[in-house]
Amino acid sequence: VKVFLQENYLANWIQALFNSLPPEDFKNGVLVLGGDGRYFNKEAAQIIIKIAAGNGVGKILVGRDGILSTPAVSAVIRKQKANGGFIMSASHNPGGPEYDWGIKFNYSSGQPAPESITDKIYGNTLSISEIKTAAIPDVDLSRHGVTEYGSFSVEVIDPVADYLELMKAVFDFPLIKSLLSRSDFRFIFDAMHAVTGAYAKPIFVDALGANP
Repeated sequence: VKVFLQENYLANWIQALFNSLPPEDFKNGVLVLGGDGRYFNKEAAQIIIKIAAGNGVGKILVGRDGILSTPAVSAVIRKQKANGGFIMSASHNPGGPEYDWGIKFNYSSGQPAPESITDKIYGNTLSISEIKTAAIPDVDLSRHGVTEYGSFSVEVIDPVADYLELMKAVFDFPLIKSLLSRSDFRFIFDAMHAVTGAYAKPIFVDALGANP
């Protein structure tokens, strides 16, 4: 976290990423933004939004409160046919002001950017000469809806919806629900301080009928 809190450190990386991509991969396009809710994510989201706007991105889809799990970002990218997405996460490393923070970029396929791009990003961080940022106010990420700034817009979305739809297509939810409704079956879910805690009630309780 302390490294990313250095002046323009994160902004440098974000601009270097845009400098590494072909303009057609993001100009007037749609990008997804979310993360695991750890320390510094909310501040980082505002930085990323403003630099995306400054580089000509057309729209950013942001999970409510900046929340989107890593597989959920991939699901939203594919479902919404986005050009790519930012994941604010340091994986299983501990969060907090004295611990870790990280950022990743996924392509339009929902997969992580290939090494050829990440190497290019690193190279550009060493030679960057300007950061293109838009002079727009911070966006309220706590409410669903669209905020427009000329040709650029930010849409705050349900962090669970597209991921849940994908899960329903992959797994037999009626069969799982029948198991959870049995009187002789009980289970415990431990999110282990992870972003999955935000998905537990919508999936296990609301969609599958588990008794909280």
